[in-house]
Amino acid sequence: MPARDQKKNTARAPKSVVAVLLGAVAMLGGCVTRLDMHDQPKYKPLRQSDFFDDKRSARPILAGTVARGQLQQDTYFYTGKIGNTNTYGTEFPVQVNQQMVERGRERFNIYCAPCHSRVGDGNGMIAQRGLKNPPSLHLDRLRKAPAGHFFDVITNGFGAMGDYREQIAAGDRWAIVAYIRALQLSQNATRADVPAGMQVSNQPPDLTVSPERPTSSQQGTHGEAVKQGGESPEKQ
Repeated sequence: MPARDQKKNTARAPKSVVAVLLGAVAMLGGCVTRLDMHDQPKYKPLRQSDFFDDKRSARPILAGTVARGQLQQDTYFYTGKIGNTNTYGTEFPVQVNQQMVERGRERFNIYCAPCHSRVGDGNGMIAQRGLKNPPSLHLDRLRKAPAGHFFDVITNGFGAMGDYREQIAAGDRWAIVAYIRALQLSQNATRADVPAGMQVSNQPPDLTVSPERPTSSQQGTHGEAVKQGGESPEKQ
């Protein structure tokens, strides 16, 4: 190697060494900080505690306390029951309009239709694959059931159906109940129930079409069904 190149390499060596040392110091500093945070005193989930008599590190909520923003003053809105009784209410705690019914249709198709089907006859895809069919929402006893009953079932579950209190917000549960009323009316209404001047198709919507790509005829027919059903909950 020429003497001139050797001098260049010798001059560069100290700079590279310094850079490596600085990088190592920075990495060591980060590791020390990370270990301090990682090893701080805490309980890992489900670990035993020797401090409490019941040996549980996860402590229950103190009686009479409410988390910020979770005070449920409107008992009927959150239970569907009148006061502290087990009597279901027949009214809706909020005003029912078309926007609410359409929101209920969206939530129903996501959470309920797999078992109950999109028309609520209990023959959803889950039932078609071997699970027990849920009862049709168009049975006389369910058509006559109060609105609070459906809200309670969605909230707490019933029979083989699990609860959906965590998956579906209370407002959306009431929206689903409103849409159930719309479905019940759409499957049992007569032409006498149709408002004057409104045209209703004689053909049911094609529910096999993907909801992302509905046909134009499906949009018109389904929109009319929602309009009809949207007025029913207000009369409950």
